[in-house]
This record gives sequence, structure tokens and C-alpha cells, in this order.
Amino acid sequence: MVLVTGGTGFVGIHCILQLLQKGYRVKTTIRSLQRKEDVIAMLKNGGITDLSQLTFVEADLTNDANWSEAAAGCDYVLHVASPISLRIPKDENDMIRPAVEGTLRVLRAARDAGVKRVVMTSNFGAVGYSHTDTTKVITEESWTDPNEPGLSAYNKSKVLAERAAWAFMEKEGGNLELSVINPVGIFGPSLGPELSSGFGLLKQVLDGSMKRVPNMTISLVDVRDVADLHLRAMTNPAAKGQRFLAIAGETMTLPDIAQFLNHKLGDKLRHISTKRLPDWVVRIAALFNPTAKNLVPMLSRYRTASNEKAKTLLGWQPRTNEEALLATADSLMQFGHL
Repeated sequence: MVLVTGGTGFVGIHCILQLLQKGYRVKTTIRSLQRKEDVIAMLKNGGITDLSQLTFVEADLTNDANWSEAAAGCDYVLHVASPISLRIPKDENDMIRPAVEGTLRVLRAARDAGVKRVVMTSNFGAVGYSHTDTTKVITEESWTDPNEPGLSAYNKSKVLAERAAWAFMEKEGGNLELSVINPVGIFGPSLGPELSSGFGLLKQVLDGSMKRVPNMTISLVDVRDVADLHLRAMTNPAAKGQRFLAIAGETMTLPDIAQFLNHKLGDKLRHISTKRLPDWVVRIAALFNPTAKNLVPMLSRYRTASNEKAKTLLGWQPRTNEEALLATADSLMQFGHL
């Protein structure tokens, strides 16, 4: 049996879908059992008709209730749940504390239940945001400094939670094993109408509400491949004690993404933004606009990273950037966001 934390989330639901397709029994934690029907609806959208192998546990990263019950009887745990918000929290600790403390709750429960391995979802923000040597490709050996200027609360929460996880394993892990997945920007097909954070950005380009497109560099990966990498890391002996970058291929700029989508979908979506926003405009706007201020570090961020480790050790073969982008656009149209 496999426990997936955060079953309502974009990555979590795809992990559940693939586990059920492969014949696993699955438990999933959701913060409120009122969301159970949402999970069921998304799985049905993904083609699952038999839900007899799925059970739900109400559990929240911010308190201890039910985590022992959730981990009981499980061979593996995919710890996908993490606090995320499209809005910037007033206090970064509102995001950091539940991420760190929640990760430790899950690890303790897994260890005490005799779970073989936990696969934790971290992110690229924990790996590459302090990498300044542009002559070298970013690999899993890199770590982001949590005090990096301009680092978002979300990325800070991820690096601190992952650091806490590895420290726990070293001191208190016992027989438990840990693997970590570090995805870049996650796109691809949605199984339900809720927007993940990356979808919001693409929606603004596709519906024309982003009048001019900032010269941000973006790395992409398809959610189906992120879920697949979790499953590979769950069972492959080579994944023990390792972290894996989940990245599809070459980086793209947001203007390049806009041009690609306009080329493919311009006949259906006639308001796609393709005009570039000069960097100097973003920097001036950042003086009085919080959203622009958050964009400034992204303008110069070096993101060239390697997926060689996941491909070599685990046989991972991700889809292309273009496939992920088109699947995202299809979902935005399917669920009435465009």
C-alpha cells in the first residue's frame, strides 16, 4: 500500500492516478474529507472507474492528528503535500513552518509505521537559486541558500523542508529510506478545474490579460512525468538517499513560450500576448509594485539544469516542453478558463 499526502493537489492526484493504474492500493490524506468527492471526480476524469483500492484519511500538515493512522500498513509514502498559495503571504513563516513541521510529521509517522521509503516532493527552488557559475550546468549537487536575496517564501519553505528531511534521516531515520524529487515549473494536463500556480501564469499569456510578456526564463516539466518519477524513485534501489531534478529539457523564455502557443493555438485563442516587456520597465515597476518586485530576480535567474541523473539511474524519459505546454492550454480550455 502507498500513502500519497495531498491528494487534491496537482502532483498528488496524478501520483494517485498512476498508482491505481499500476494496481497499487492507495491511501491519501486530504485536509478535509469534504474534498473526497473532488478527488474522486478528478480520478474519473483520468479514466479510473474502480475506486475500491483507494481510501481517504483526514490529516493536516499543521497538526499531529491521524498521521499514524495514515502511515499504518503502508510500504511507501509519497509526501507531495505542501502549503502553496498564488498570493504572497504577509509572514513567510505562515508557509515555511507548516512545510518544515509537516515534513517531519510525515517522516516520523512513516518511520514509526515501518514504511520502507518516503519519496518527498521538493522543488528546483531548493537546488538552483544560488547557482551563479553560468559555465556549469546545475545538478542535484547544488543547494539554494535559504537566505538568497529575492527567494520567495514558497521556495524558502521547500529548501528548509528538504534540509530538515535529510537532517532527520541522518539523526532519527532508523530503517526508513528517503528519496527526493526536485521539479521545475510543473505544467501538463489538469484532472480538474482548479488552477495550479503555473497555470495562472500561462492563462494570463493565453487570454491576453498579460499585455506585455516579461523576459523570464522558465524550466518546464509535465506533471505526468513528475508523477512517473515519484513512482520510479519509490521502488528503484538506486534511488535510496538520492535527489532527482525533474526537468523536461532546455529552458524557455516566457516570450518564446508565448510565440510557440500563438503559432499553435492562435486560430483558437486570438488574444495571446506576444509583445515583450523590457527588463528596465519591470525594474522600475518593482519600486512600487509587489508583483513586479517578485519578477526582478526571475529576469536574471540562471536555470540551465541537467536531468541526466533521473534518466540514467531510473530510466526516466520525460515529455517535451511543447507537449507539456499544449496539454496545459488544452486543460485551460477544457475547464472553461479561456
